[in-house]
Amino acid sequence: MGTPTVWRSVVVLGAVRVPDAAWPSIGTLRRAIWVSEVIFVADEDAMRRTSAGGDAGDGVGGAILDALFTQSPVGLHILDTELRVVRVNAAAREMRGVPVEGLVGLHFAEAYAGLSAPDEVEAILRGVLESGVPVREYLVRARVAAEQGREECGSMSVFRLQDPQGAVLGLAATVVDVTEQEQTRARMRALNAVRERVGQTLDVIATCQELVEALVPGFADFAMVDIVDAVVRGEESPTGPLAEDVALRRAAFRARDGLQGQSYPVADMRSLNLLTPYAQAMSDFRPRLVPLSPDIPWLDASRARGVRVSGAHTLIVAPLVLRGTALGVLSLLRTGGSDPYNEDDVGLAVDVASHTALCIDNACRFTREFTIAATVQRYQLPRYPASHSTVETAHLHVPGFSGGGGWFDSIPLSGARTALVVGEVAGSGIQAATTMGQLRTVIRCLAALDLQPDELLARLNDTAAFLAAERAALPPGDPLHRQPLSASCVYAVYDPVTRTCTFARAGHTPPVITRPDSSTEVPDTTPGPLLGSAEGPPFAATTTDLPHGGILALYTSAILPTPPAESDGAPALLRDVLARPGRPLKDLRDDILRTLRNKDRPGDAVLLLARTRPFPAHSLATWLLDHDPTAAAIARGHTRRTLADWNVDEDTAYAAELIVSELVTNAIRYGAPPLQLRLIRDRTLTCEVHDDSAVSPHLRHARTVDEGGRGLFIVAQLAQRWGTRYTTEGKTVWSEQTLPTPASPHSEPTAESIR
Repeated sequence: MGTPTVWRSVVVLGAVRVPDAAWPSIGTLRRAIWVSEVIFVADEDAMRRTSAGGDAGDGVGGAILDALFTQSPVGLHILDTELRVVRVNAAAREMRGVPVEGLVGLHFAEAYAGLSAPDEVEAILRGVLESGVPVREYLVRARVAAEQGREECGSMSVFRLQDPQGAVLGLAATVVDVTEQEQTRARMRALNAVRERVGQTLDVIATCQELVEALVPGFADFAMVDIVDAVVRGEESPTGPLAEDVALRRAAFRARDGLQGQSYPVADMRSLNLLTPYAQAMSDFRPRLVPLSPDIPWLDASRARGVRVSGAHTLIVAPLVLRGTALGVLSLLRTGGSDPYNEDDVGLAVDVASHTALCIDNACRFTREFTIAATVQRYQLPRYPASHSTVETAHLHVPGFSGGGGWFDSIPLSGARTALVVGEVAGSGIQAATTMGQLRTVIRCLAALDLQPDELLARLNDTAAFLAAERAALPPGDPLHRQPLSASCVYAVYDPVTRTCTFARAGHTPPVITRPDSSTEVPDTTPGPLLGSAEGPPFAATTTDLPHGGILALYTSAILPTPPAESDGAPALLRDVLARPGRPLKDLRDDILRTLRNKDRPGDAVLLLARTRPFPAHSLATWLLDHDPTAAAIARGHTRRTLADWNVDEDTAYAAELIVSELVTNAIRYGAPPLQLRLIRDRTLTCEVHDDSAVSPHLRHARTVDEGGRGLFIVAQLAQRWGTRYTTEGKTVWSEQTLPTPASPHSEPTAESIR
């Protein structure tokens, strides 16, 4: 009789280790049981003999071993040092679905064919043989032929077996079937991925793409999302089941790497066929689990070809529904060797569809609000900025992701001057767009008063502070109550006669000036407080030379690749692009957008470029007048001769003589010397009379018996508009008259011109 060979498996049933000195014979099995370890005896006959000749407790060892190999639900596998199968228990045979005779003696790779990673498993087994360090709860995946190729998962623990002298005898492995647990974990991972990744953006198409990327390849081999076309545009989707004529747009598609079989391209639009599970799911808002084959009657030619090419075998169709409104449909397919979908997978698809429907609805609401805000903003901006003879302009407006309050404007002023404006209201949405429209209207009204830039911003700030106070007085439940109003603005006035530009800033980025020699500069100016601020330093105006051919760039910070604070306030990259001023302004504008624009920057990207032009010398006439009553007659003579040289029509010239006469007379009576008369022929005819008095002229409505007081009234009746412009040396009273537009030699003749 030989000595029984004792194999020890560490921590099969527990975690308490027995010292090697406690293993002299099989009689210690009882103590081992109590400390939760299991002993395997390779020679059963020896075990029985040992049990019969030993103490009474040793008989329990044989019973336990019989139970482990016949009744234990945990699969037990004994391998020798060559990794050949020595013995398996009943649970292991059930897992494999083959008789024990088909396993014993085979190398493990042959006995357990179907392992997903046999080389990796073999490396683990040999590592335990060499080191003696056990491996616990290693996840093994395999496809069992007896289960029609379904993937099964097992939690494997491996321990080295050795005799009392320390000789290595082989390995003991326990395997617990955790297929259902792993499938549950996989579903939870897919659901968590959807919750984490879907809804990161407020864009319908991007949300659908996030969904398919979260589901493939972890939960599906193919994922497709079709959305009601009205939802993509931000419109309301019809309530209740979808009609057959409602168009759905393919919003997103994703396939596992290496798979082909897309039936329809992204952006393709199709209506639902009532015979398909898609239409059925959208009719009763219930999911469908459909086995697939290329010969199913409801498959059209394109879908049948896709099923055939990809080898798809099961389909889940889950409607995207929220509050009884159909938004779209989610389609999930598994192909080839992937496990078919089951009812548990359908439940997950419903949860995923519910979460996605909520995200799509949020994106749809945002799209709708953004569309309204962008429309309001677009109609409050100048569609075609006014062209000026001395300033060529080009503008750029790229709305922010959430819609913003950026604006620009170019305003013709008296004396052939031009005002250039760029501003931005903090915030987004409809509120920012409407506030922008209010501020832009106020600026145009103030510009008509010929105010200096710093004074104009001061009065604009008063208006912004008033609007902010109104917003703060709203009920606490109103969303606007929690959004303080603030805005930035830069206002510049270019005078082509003096070739200077005067500007002031209200918390806005500084302008950039490019001179004809390609040099650039950022004028050193005080930014001033933001509009709407109750406190802060006064606004300051700065005047700088701007020669003919120079370029003035006004912009918002969103046009820059980094915030101004991160670049020390100096838009160096913008200056580099502007350093090539010889190009057309439109090309320069496009180059700035292409080079600098950072789409991740919040807010509206607004850019206004203005290139100065020389004012024609023959269209400007200036005279100094004596401060005596004869000056009016002299001024009329100058006006008559000059307008005749300019080929101004008789009616306009006669009205201009009367206007000049009244303005000069008014300056002699109420002003202070010296007097100056200036005529400007531009798109309008401008008459200006300057004197050194700061007294403001007042329009009177004289009575019938009054001998005077009708001068400015006559001017107001004859001129298109008139006003007063104050300077440090006094004031200038001016008027503008409309000049007839000469017909272009290439224009088409009209019926009136033919008659």
